[in-house]
Amino acid sequence: MTETISKSRERAESAFGKTQSQFMARSRIVSEDDAIVQARDEKTMRLRELRKAKEASDLAAAGDTPSKPAKGGRKA
Repeated sequence: MTETISKSRERAESAFGKTQSQFMARSRIVSEDDAIVQARDEKTMRLRELRKAKEASDLAAAGDTPSKPAKGGRKA
């Protein structure tokens, strides 16, 4: 009877170990994915801020220069 319990326990511990290692592997993958998503979001925000600053700068520069008359317009 002791031998049966030992083999059953051994199978159970083996199954538990496999399940636990799969869980740990999944947790590691999820952590890596979270880090990648966070880095991408930070980069996106930084690029968005740079684009908005450039657009504001372009608008300010366009407002400082006098507008040119349209080519091909009629003379009065």
